Amino acid sequence: MNDVKGVVSPAKGAPVEIRTVLVPDPGAGEALVRVQACGVCHTDLHYREGAINDEFPFLLGHEAAGIVEKVGDGVEGLKRGDFVIIAWRAPCGSCRSCRRGCPWYCFDSRNASQKMTLEDGTPLSAALGIGAFAELTLVAAGQCVPVDPAAKPVVAGLIGCGVMAGLGAAMYTGGVQKGDSVAVFGCGGVGDAAILGASLCGAARIIAVDIDARKLEWASEFGATDVVDASKTDAVEAIKELTDGNGANVTVEAVGRPETMMQAFYARDLAGTMVQVGVPDPTMTVELPMLEFFGRGGALKPSWYGDCLPSRDFPMLIDLYLQGRLNLDRFVSESIPLDGVEEAFVKMQRGDVLRSVVVF
Repeated sequence: MNDVKGVVSPAKGAPVEIRTVLVPDPGAGEALVRVQACGVCHTDLHYREGAINDEFPFLLGHEAAGIVEKVGDGVEGLKRGDFVIIAWRAPCGSCRSCRRGCPWYCFDSRNASQKMTLEDGTPLSAALGIGAFAELTLVAAGQCVPVDPAAKPVVAGLIGCGVMAGLGAAMYTGGVQKGDSVAVFGCGGVGDAAILGASLCGAARIIAVDIDARKLEWASEFGATDVVDASKTDAVEAIKELTDGNGANVTVEAVGRPETMMQAFYARDLAGTMVQVGVPDPTMTVELPMLEFFGRGGALKPSWYGDCLPSRDFPMLIDLYLQGRLNLDRFVSESIPLDGVEEAFVKMQRGDVLRSVVVF
């Protein structure tokens, strides 16, 4: 058993606490990872606010990179000393989705069997099956994706969630093609990653939509060709004006709000694709005229983790980063200590940062 410090969310809406966490040695199929860096993602705040589920207390943190400390029995292809990005999807290889050749939709993703606990034995719910706001974390070995150790942990970890979710929303879920027009609603970390993904795919016009002028400036740094301040103009009409009156081929909703989802729906061209990657809370609903749904055609697609396959995509993205073709450094607004997570949530809500990253 290993005693470490970790960031625990004790109850709905309560400030996070630094607590002693007991982390078991890995059992069969598990790996113990010494965390080097972990991004502060909006999903962690969702957990703290009870918007994911009510299985408190939570051990937060999931956007992480680190070094494998130990592996359990039966683990192959992973060893002590490997530099890894931790994925929250570890395809099982045997569920009906994996058998159909779609492991990125795996319906039985692997997590560690053993629980990390507080000192009194209270089991902790690890955020997204990871719990990486801690010096050590226990995960399923399949969640550990070895990548080139030349990459800095502070940026590598971001691929584990937000950056991959946004890139994949454009590249995989949205299927952006060369010459396409793309509109991205919400220019935080995930939205900017979607802009970067659309740029990598060769989109001819990438329209960034937000209500924060500062975020629109950031979006331009990631490849947006046009920006729309939705606080000052009708975003749907502005997008149509920029696309010869037609609307965008692909729209990406990266906020998780009904209002922006409806804007993304109506800002598409006929037969266009709308991707929702923003995470809503359980109370949110949308009402859509069936005739509009039918008449506009195309596709409305939720994006689960950017429809990525971690074992394929994480090493590829790290290689692009090391080649200077993927600007991951720009996502890192600040490095913070473990006890800075609560303040980082405040900065996130104010829109002051793209990513605060806990560095150990």
